[in-house]
Amino acid sequence: MALLDWRSPEHFDHSGDKPCVLCTKPTPLRSDRGKPVHKVCAEQWIDDHTRKENDR
Repeated sequence: MALLDWRSPEHFDHSGDKPCVLCTKPTPLRSDRGKPVHKVCAEQWIDDHTRKENDR
């Protein structure tokens, strides 16, 4: 499972919650690209979209 390090203050938006781009529930968290997303949602998305050794 992917584990993201979001301890940096840039991942928290003090202006308020916005809907997560993956689950649509409110979150103050932001991705590296500034998109509202929960850390666990982002980690799951990475796992779901990363090619495995057996994938072609």
